[in-house]
Amino acid sequence: MFDGHNGSAAAIYTKENLLNNVLSAIPPDLNRNEWVAALPRALVAGFVKTDKDFQEKGQKSGTTVTFVIIEGWVVTVASVGDSRCVLESSDGEIYYLSADHRLDTNEEERVRITSSGGEVGRLNTGGGAEVGPLRCWPGGLCLSRSIGDMDVGEFIVPVPHVKQVKLSTGGGRLVICSDGVWDSLPAEVALDCCRGMSPDAAAPHIVKEAVQAKGLRDDTTCIVVDVLPQEKPPASAPQTKKPVKGMLKSMFRRKSSESSSYNDKDYVEPDVVVELYEEGSAMLSERFNTKYPVCNMFKLFMCAVCQVEIKPGKGISIHEGESDSGKFRPWDGPFLCSSCQEKKEAMEGKRSSGRVSSGSDD
Repeated sequence: MFDGHNGSAAAIYTKENLLNNVLSAIPPDLNRNEWVAALPRALVAGFVKTDKDFQEKGQKSGTTVTFVIIEGWVVTVASVGDSRCVLESSDGEIYYLSADHRLDTNEEERVRITSSGGEVGRLNTGGGAEVGPLRCWPGGLCLSRSIGDMDVGEFIVPVPHVKQVKLSTGGGRLVICSDGVWDSLPAEVALDCCRGMSPDAAAPHIVKEAVQAKGLRDDTTCIVVDVLPQEKPPASAPQTKKPVKGMLKSMFRRKSSESSSYNDKDYVEPDVVVELYEEGSAMLSERFNTKYPVCNMFKLFMCAVCQVEIKPGKGISIHEGESDSGKFRPWDGPFLCSSCQEKKEAMEGKRSSGRVSSGSDD
């Protein structure tokens, strides 16, 4: 889900390049479990590389991103901005898989921006009157994280919040929407209004409900994905296979204690969504603080963000300049190339980006 602002260039560029950048950051020859475990770190590298490459084009637009990868029963969500992803498990429980990086609601992000050298405040209309949402100055963006937005300073970072969960074999429904939907509908209402519908019918119906609730005030987009449950083992007596629509209807509703027979309970495992990983820090040293296994030592000579080869002795440790320097040695990886190290320092307020802002709006 890419919701652009100040033009469509950043959203289009991110759509065309983000996936490849994420995949290029995953070491080759991993088995399935290793691949899934490598995803969170690869998503951070892919988001930062996409932002860095786009900003080199000198265009000023930006985009929010909510990026979902499904591998078997494992769902991984990386997000910057205020588009969101919610999950409804097969027993009707709702899980929020993305973060909201609006300055109005995220105090931690406000503190990060001000400590990095930015300012947070409302639009001043003159005479001391302030209106509208909290914004980051210079630039006036009301989000604290995005891809692009080169004219608002680099304390608006592309480092995503990442959450990874494992569904039960009961499956679940994912609803990914831009803020035009979530500003109009709570998650419970969005899920209830499309109960029993196929994904193709549910997505436009959620948009219709959002527009009816508050009118068309913003780009309003919705994606619905159903992770389908496995079929039950065959019963002793032959049974007619349920149609897909009926299966979904029973899957995405709250079940009463009387909705299943005793025989059904023999085959239904508990519907538990297990959290495998969650991290939202904007600091790359915290997001990349994972030692390389011996079998992947060759990766020490590649930049952890842009994946370019680094000559031995030329890489800069991700921990360079940290206050707790005694914990890490100068040769402790991962390593960054000089360009990505400059990007890291600018995002952390350690280096001026040298950019002049002409103003931007979300």
